[in-house]
Amino acid sequence: MLNKEEKLKKIQDIKKEYGEDLLILAHHYQNNDIVSLADYTGDSLKLAKYAQENKKAKYVVFCGVHFMAETADILTEDWQKVLLPAGGAGCPMADMANLAEAETAWEVLKIEFDKDLLPVTYVNSRADIKAFCGSKGGSTVTSGNAPKVMEWALSQNKIVLFLPDRHLGENTAYELGIEPKNMAIYNRKTQKVEYECPKEDVRIVLWDGYCHVHHAITVKHIEQARNSLPEAKIIVHPECPFDVVRAADGYGSTEYLINTVKNAPAGSSWVVGTESNLVARVKAQNTDKQVYILDTHSVCTNMNKTNLDNLLETLEDIKNNNFSKQVKVSKDIAEDAVKSLDTMLELC
Repeated sequence: MLNKEEKLKKIQDIKKEYGEDLLILAHHYQNNDIVSLADYTGDSLKLAKYAQENKKAKYVVFCGVHFMAETADILTEDWQKVLLPAGGAGCPMADMANLAEAETAWEVLKIEFDKDLLPVTYVNSRADIKAFCGSKGGSTVTSGNAPKVMEWALSQNKIVLFLPDRHLGENTAYELGIEPKNMAIYNRKTQKVEYECPKEDVRIVLWDGYCHVHHAITVKHIEQARNSLPEAKIIVHPECPFDVVRAADGYGSTEYLINTVKNAPAGSSWVVGTESNLVARVKAQNTDKQVYILDTHSVCTNMNKTNLDNLLETLEDIKNNNFSKQVKVSKDIAEDAVKSLDTMLELC
């Protein structure tokens, strides 16, 4: 049984041996051991773009969750292999919308509103959902560029179907001037759409999915933070519920959270509402400020499935020509999925 130092050394030795043939990517939510070994760290789309731009690596090891590796595979060349160290690292939010459900919803909405529809999906979604959007002229979005893409979508004079994250859709639409009363909710379980305004006034239909980490953050957490840390500013991720975002001092993507604290004055205090690994890293990198986590239970168990053991195993598998951990998106799905990704990249 190898100890931690021995595992780290073996991984570093394999990296050195393979050189530019190997690219290791790590999402911001990965633990520090994994981040320390990565060639690049970032959010899911930034990492996928790193993979897309790299035309030398034969092997792209994606330390994240399954949909991220799918996106990387869609954007890389056919001769490049994308591998996911933790095969069981899924994303509950991404799994809240699949192709069959989206097709059913599409038919329900067409009958309900008798108006053209335009699908937009968060990049945190399955490949078949990206393909669904691409085949119908829609786009993907990230938490950072959602306002710009959504503004384009709303300008098409169609009802926007936003999936799978209700909260990102709601927070973004509100930022663009759409009132909650003009937003409908699609209940994927009952296959019904719910709204209170006249149907002709509905501008966007929100899929009822969510990230369980951010969904669990509540206004009570913000109230407690304000009581215990009255001098602190509170910033949260837009995957948080609508009322949480409204109660915070600011909100934005992972990059926004990182940069806001990084660029803040020394001595300032910050409470950050997002995944615990990221908050701990922000705290460690900003020792001249006080950084706290909004909810100590904000842990993504799927992100934490990647560890030194399965990363080392993946690299040793490559040496043995074993690609059982490869993530491969079928050509027909990839062709439509890349359309939705390209639309976003053209807009942003």
